Amino acid sequence: MIHVIATIELEPGTRDAFLVEFNKLIKPVHAEDGCIEYGPAIDAETDIAAQVKNGPNMVVVVEKWRDLPALKAHSVAPHMQAYRPRVKDFVISTKLQILQPA
Repeated sequence: MIHVIATIELEPGTRDAFLVEFNKLIKPVHAEDGCIEYGPAIDAETDIAAQVKNGPNMVVVVEKWRDLPALKAHSVAPHMQAYRPRVKDFVISTKLQILQPA
């Protein structure tokens, strides 16, 4: 299994518009061969002192894939190709952590 944490930094004030576009991806991505989990997350409001907050201009995508070939196929899927131009004006940067169970 492959775990992916994608941290997406957004232009200030664009998170809601970005999430509208991102949420259109969830159903087709879940239908991809090898997708186990895929969804966006934002800071939870807690009183836990150790919590590190990302702030209002960040979205973290939590993903799990069966294997590396499934993840690679995801990156070139037609719905991903269509999504990128729709959000390019919102996204400053994307960082990927690709992990395996220890």
